[in-house]
Amino acid sequence: METFLLSGGQQTARRNAWAAVVADRQRARDRREAEYEMAALTAGVPGGAARPR
Repeated sequence: METFLLSGGQQTARRNAWAAVVADRQRARDRREAEYEMAALTAGVPGGAARPR
């Protein structure tokens, strides 16, 4: 369906944009996890902090 609606350049741009969104979400998850771990280390909690999901 995408082939009929978009030319090749637009398809590539869409895929690149989606890949950027996915990468940004992953970086945000990683940053959040690092913040929880850092908070656990600075608070002296053995075994790390419980991470809310």
